Amino acid sequence: MYPDILTKTIDSFKKFNGIGEKTAERLALSVLEMTDEEVENLASELIKLKNSIVKCKVCGHITDDELCNICKDKLRDDHIICVVEDYNSVIKFQKTENYNGKFHVLNGVISPIDGITPDDLNISSLIERLKSTSGSKEVIIALKPSIEGETTTLYLKKILEEFDDIKITRLSYGIPVGVEIDYLDSMTLDMALRDRKDI
Repeated sequence: MYPDILTKTIDSFKKFNGIGEKTAERLALSVLEMTDEEVENLASELIKLKNSIVKCKVCGHITDDELCNICKDKLRDDHIICVVEDYNSVIKFQKTENYNGKFHVLNGVISPIDGITPDDLNISSLIERLKSTSGSKEVIIALKPSIEGETTTLYLKKILEEFDDIKITRLSYGIPVGVEIDYLDSMTLDMALRDRKDI
């Protein structure tokens, strides 16, 4: 139907999350309508993006510096840490405009079937953060309501219970089971955050 090079470009766009066949086709065909300069600028920005973004050395969120903007923000509460699976969840929480604590990105969840163990996650740095922060603290575990998310939550709970000065909470079960945090609207997420429970 299409020349091979266009088919390959469509296949490349389909690798983006949420991009299906039709949208990938429209994007690839849109590239054909762009000027050479626009295409070169797009390619250049994508390469810059890939080469510039790193993980924050404190929380694991994406940044183009040693620390992300959230960790740099002195107005945010260091004593409340929301533990999430990935940077998409951080962005989603930020859109609620109601959370003023810090984050910690695990970069995954425990999944034996996929060969992902606790050692593969960003957990040791969370423990170090908690040890270095004085005073009482709250850790909000905000992982997706799945078997893997629940397994990770229980694992974290077991580890964190060793700290006397930490209150452990989780998001309210008002979040529908099986729905990923990335796909929740801000109001639902905000309500779940307000109605978090001790675990």
